Amino acid sequence: MPKSVVYNGCSVGENPLCCFDNLTDDEIAFVEKNSVEVEYKRGETICKQGAFASHIMVMKEGLAKIYLENGNDSLILKILPAINIIGLPALFDGNNTFPYSAQTYMDSTVKLIEIGAFKSLIENNAHFAVQIISLLAENSVIINGRFFCLTKKQTYGRLADVLLCLAQRIYKQDKFPLQLTRKDLSELASMSIESTTRILTKFKEEGLIAIHCNEIEILDPDKLLEISAIG
Repeated sequence: MPKSVVYNGCSVGENPLCCFDNLTDDEIAFVEKNSVEVEYKRGETICKQGAFASHIMVMKEGLAKIYLENGNDSLILKILPAINIIGLPALFDGNNTFPYSAQTYMDSTVKLIEIGAFKSLIENNAHFAVQIISLLAENSVIINGRFFCLTKKQTYGRLADVLLCLAQRIYKQDKFPLQLTRKDLSELASMSIESTTRILTKFKEEGLIAIHCNEIEILDPDKLLEISAIG
């Protein structure tokens, strides 16, 4: 009997960025020559949907959200911690603009690599190209799972997904700083701020989480995973 698929709304890949490990010393020097590092404050825009894509960006430090915009509406596609790439969809032929926007959740450091130089690495280093293909494939699986969760899971399951994602893939510990606002959490779970606050209170009352001044602690990850699984 095939195992049933468990869809997780977490929007962060499990594998750290390793494609740059396959570069030669000359290629590393080439990247450094064709890149700059920029410091972004919390809430600053890293790239804008529809803007010309002149660079591929690597998150060196910090946390950002990747989202689609349509007038006053927006939809978060994924969240990106440090050591992740922004802008890969702008690489395909016939496109020269960013298909989404990116904004920082906290102070962040981003390396901007000139897009022509990045394409040159793909063309001349097969191992690097394979890693980029792997990243794009993983991203596709992540986005598909997220859309399934947003459309099929109830509010409790969606918020449980977000909390588990933050603990397991962003901060990698059950107790982590509350650097995202209630509004940020509600956007990630695609629900109202009021519903987010109500469900967080419910989770706290049931002993699933503890909320301290500036921290959240996951007390019962197995129960949260069960809530996530049943939606």
